[in-house]
Amino acid sequence: MEVAEAVPDPEFAEVFPFEEFNDMQREVVDALLETDENVVASAPTASGKTALAELAICRTLEDGGTALFIAPMRALTNEKESEWERFEELGYSVYVVTGERDLNPRRAERADILVMTPEKTDSATRKHDSRRYAFIRQVDCCVIDEVHLLDSEKRGSVLEVTVSRLRRLTDPRVVALSATMPNVGDVAEWLDAPPETTFEFGDDYRPVDLNSGVKTYTHGDNSFADKYRRLYRALDLAEPHIRDDGQALVFVSSRQDTVQAAKKARDEIGERDVPMGARGDYDFHNEADDLQNDTLRKSVLDGVAFHHAGLSKGDKDKVEEWFKQGKIQLLFSTSTLAWGVNLPARCVVLRDTKIHDPLEGEVDMSPLDILQMLGRAGRPEYDDVGYGWVVCDHSEADKYRRLLREGKEIESQLAADLDAHLNAEIAMGTIRDLGDVMDWLETTFYYVRANSNPDAYGLDDLEADLRSRVREALDRLDGRGFVDIGDDLGVSATPLGRLASKFYLRLDTAGEFHDLVEREEVGTDDILRTVADAAEFDSVSARQSEREAVDSVLVGQNAGELDSGARKILAILRSTMTGTTPGELRSDAWVITQNALRLFAALRAFLERFDRPRAANLARRVEARIEHGVSSDAVGLTALDGVGSGRASKLAKEGIATPADVREAGEDGLVDAGLSAGVAEAVLESAGDLPQISVAWGSFPDSIPTGENDMREVTVRNAGDGTQVGIRVTVNGVEMTETTTYLDGSATVPVGVFGGTDDEMEYVVRVSFPDLPLLPVTDSRTVRVE
Repeated sequence: MEVAEAVPDPEFAEVFPFEEFNDMQREVVDALLETDENVVASAPTASGKTALAELAICRTLEDGGTALFIAPMRALTNEKESEWERFEELGYSVYVVTGERDLNPRRAERADILVMTPEKTDSATRKHDSRRYAFIRQVDCCVIDEVHLLDSEKRGSVLEVTVSRLRRLTDPRVVALSATMPNVGDVAEWLDAPPETTFEFGDDYRPVDLNSGVKTYTHGDNSFADKYRRLYRALDLAEPHIRDDGQALVFVSSRQDTVQAAKKARDEIGERDVPMGARGDYDFHNEADDLQNDTLRKSVLDGVAFHHAGLSKGDKDKVEEWFKQGKIQLLFSTSTLAWGVNLPARCVVLRDTKIHDPLEGEVDMSPLDILQMLGRAGRPEYDDVGYGWVVCDHSEADKYRRLLREGKEIESQLAADLDAHLNAEIAMGTIRDLGDVMDWLETTFYYVRANSNPDAYGLDDLEADLRSRVREALDRLDGRGFVDIGDDLGVSATPLGRLASKFYLRLDTAGEFHDLVEREEVGTDDILRTVADAAEFDSVSARQSEREAVDSVLVGQNAGELDSGARKILAILRSTMTGTTPGELRSDAWVITQNALRLFAALRAFLERFDRPRAANLARRVEARIEHGVSSDAVGLTALDGVGSGRASKLAKEGIATPADVREAGEDGLVDAGLSAGVAEAVLESAGDLPQISVAWGSFPDSIPTGENDMREVTVRNAGDGTQVGIRVTVNGVEMTETTTYLDGSATVPVGVFGGTDDEMEYVVRVSFPDLPLLPVTDSRTVRVE
């Protein structure tokens, strides 16, 4: 079947990098293009499922609709943005929805194709009634790539509840694609895909047969040495194929391991005298010189390379292209490559079955990841058979042999996170009583799978047992203050529950944030420690090689009661504030700080919601310091457009440390401080837009007789843009009044002047900015008591 004849409009043929559909694709074409039914297709890795997603998108665009593509991981959303420039060339807009800060609502609203992860889709659907996320209600077709992610312990429940919620919101057509899974029928039942549009393709649809197995190694006492034992085992398996003009793809556990394994493999390949590399290829030498990564530049000439998400896009593109051309014969990669780029090799070896996750510590690689990686074995048009091997310890060999023999049924992971997902639905108002909970539960994969296999889910009487479970969950939420259960058994969200849902927090974290809000005084240490000890980081562990660096950062600080993981987080946050992160902590620092910044924003919202403007401002300044690595006195500069860590530090060294200093310096002063004229003009304009606070004391007296009282007024003026402020008045350090208001112009604060027992009464007005990283503005007056 030719693509040009099948697609709904001949112009869409340009989207596909081939002219004819393969056998698997031909069987699904009519279901996608000739019906409006939901479609579920399970097929071996590398059999061409991406084309099915693109066909579904073409049909949606032809009908004038908006398509949503849910990719299993963030790295793949960027890949799709690049790949689908083909749609852009036809006049359609593709938009990847990233984090809250980077979201462009207008672009999202105008997009024809949205690309999101399950987590971003979950967040967007929770906020669907806001103008910022209204675009999610426009989705007409939802394509779920790798729907077997449902089985993931950490992320499966997110995908499950998100798709269920999206179907309730917009009822889009759903097209779910998956690697081979034994219980595809359960997924089809969940998504209401009828038998005629449910497809299960076996290994006979693989473009190349797969010969897979398990190879063991002798486990030692040293984990570092074990890596090299497994590496040599992997090279033993790859070597005969490389000698026979084949290629090998070796998956390892981390980005750093790809680099180290490639270095060691180059030496070992040389000692074994394996004929590979392209050192005599002059043109290839010149191309390799363009690589940004120095280690990679040296390695590729020997036919060995590495690939991970931390490489620049240009370097990744070159490695992929050279591997396809055969110039690279041995490639080390993280699991990202298995889920994304179609890059098969004759031999695929999993050197590592455990991975170090910055947020989870050392965990077993998921069975689905393993099957996904092995599925890359075999090069269509070059090989009749692909070879896939799992290298593991003897004690785990039977487990992996069973996985390869029997596959992995997809299970729901919702039960483990039921409380949090229930809270989200209650916060959105979709659940108002126990009956609503049951109605919601029936829309989930959990309900379908529990009905299909009740014993595995510990259920004797499905309806009664499920009803009991959700009632227990509601009682837990009520007891912890996330929901209120009324006398009529109606359920409503509390402010705590709404904040937990809005900011996508673990419930334990939301509870800790609420506890911090209720403290009388909140300092920088309190804020940092609360975030470092958040439940989102509960699986982080400090490796032995990192502990000395952690101790060096935290020396002299009272952090002994924190566990090693929280100490590591705290050390990363503290060192990031000053741009002095030790080398031993840098590999995990980026992931940890990005997650921490989200938590700081949430904590700030808690402090604002419960009327703690000074603490909210402090949290905002800590957040800005971690994001930009600037000193405490220069943090206000980060509120200026175009000023990051570099320019902030440059200006601070020249004595320009605040937006007020910027305004005083003027354009000439900023140029003298090292900014270009164009940047100086923009920075000065931004400084003019920020709040400019002054305090007018009016007729405030200089003295007052002992025992007398006098009520006066103080005026706080803002000559810049309006903003939320907290105004606090103290006398001799004791709070008289504190109020939060939107200040656009001026606000008058009543202040009682009284003759107390002290000789002098110092009145201080302090203006804080909960939403901006500006230092508070203070002004004071002293009144003599006579």
